[in-house]
Amino acid sequence: MLSAAELARVRADFPLLEREVHGKPLVYLDWGATSQKPEIVIDAEQDYYLTRNAAVHRGAHTLAGEATELFEGARAEVARFVGAAPGELVWTSGATAGLNLLAYAMQNATLGSGGEAARPFALGPGDEIVVTELEHHANLVPWQQLAARTGASLRWIPATDSGRLDLSVLPEVVRERTRVVAVTHASNVTGAVTDLAPIVARAHEVGALVVLDACQSVPHLALDLPGLGVDFAVFSGHKMLAPHGVGALYGRRELLEALPPVQTGGSMVEVVTMTETTFLPPPQKFEAGTQPVAEAIGFGAAAQYLGDLGMAGVAAHEHELTERLLAGIVQLPHVRVLGPTEAVDRVGVVSFEVDGVHPHDVGQVLDAEGIAVRVGHHCAQPIHRRLGVASSARASLGIASNTDDVDAFLAALPTVRPFFGLGE
Repeated sequence: MLSAAELARVRADFPLLEREVHGKPLVYLDWGATSQKPEIVIDAEQDYYLTRNAAVHRGAHTLAGEATELFEGARAEVARFVGAAPGELVWTSGATAGLNLLAYAMQNATLGSGGEAARPFALGPGDEIVVTELEHHANLVPWQQLAARTGASLRWIPATDSGRLDLSVLPEVVRERTRVVAVTHASNVTGAVTDLAPIVARAHEVGALVVLDACQSVPHLALDLPGLGVDFAVFSGHKMLAPHGVGALYGRRELLEALPPVQTGGSMVEVVTMTETTFLPPPQKFEAGTQPVAEAIGFGAAAQYLGDLGMAGVAAHEHELTERLLAGIVQLPHVRVLGPTEAVDRVGVVSFEVDGVHPHDVGQVLDAEGIAVRVGHHCAQPIHRRLGVASSARASLGIASNTDDVDAFLAALPTVRPFFGLGE
């Protein structure tokens, strides 16, 4: 748990939180979309450009060596943060890129790339890919497309009325021909944290790979990805205090070694002749071309910052704020929370609808009070449809959120309906 003094020091690390919006102090409740950045991350990225800017893994001069050391040091830092080895962490441009990398690599395996070692990744008619009704489009559309390209079938685990997964159907949905199970760790709409153990056990029982979308869990919970038993996982830097344009794909080492590459070119090759090429081992095998060096260094600084705070304390702090937010919002008339209304197995992502008011209008009224929330379908149309709405407004908490933020939101939300003449 963060003490009041610790939280004050944390908030002081985020310069953007000092600004005003429409003459009001900024209340930033959109951490689920993108996190604000502490100065240590901004400084790390700036320092690279000011003092060490060079191409990594190329050249023998001092700057190239220093840049490479920082780049690979950041990989080790981020890998350590999620319990992985550096060789199990591939840099990507974000979680979406990581999921597409996996889907296209499996298509390449289907076409024969990677030889015998890659055959376990090949798909065909009769094979099945399983997703869930809670997925962000980034963990749904690539698998839809892979199924269409390979002839595999797409199945899914449904959501309950409370916005959690209905695991009672697991034996019927994950079957003998299931090859991939792609699942969110924490929903970006309902905030529900998935009970992974039975999913991982069932998937591995039938020989399927488990792909985890950890975007909404890595920044908020203490995680050990290998310990969870998943085979692959993705997460994005910009959601965990790091710059935009960088993310990570975790994969068990033996799987990354067998998985064929998707992008080819410089930096990922071992020997190239005019007729054939051999590839470097992972993670470099999946990192063709120019890498997001400064962004990766910032990512490493963000992981170190959160690690120094202690993720157990971060999780406890955000859990307390989530309890406060939920306890207040469920008391408001004409407001419905989409998802669990108690802070149990839940992160601080709270989507809601206000009766009679479009979510975009809700967002604009709150913005006039300096309160930043997300509006729309949050790149997750199926779960919105399942819960009977087309879109929603969403307040999401982060490490620098405090009780004043929550109380300001709870005080402003009841003004939305009267603003449109709808009563309280």
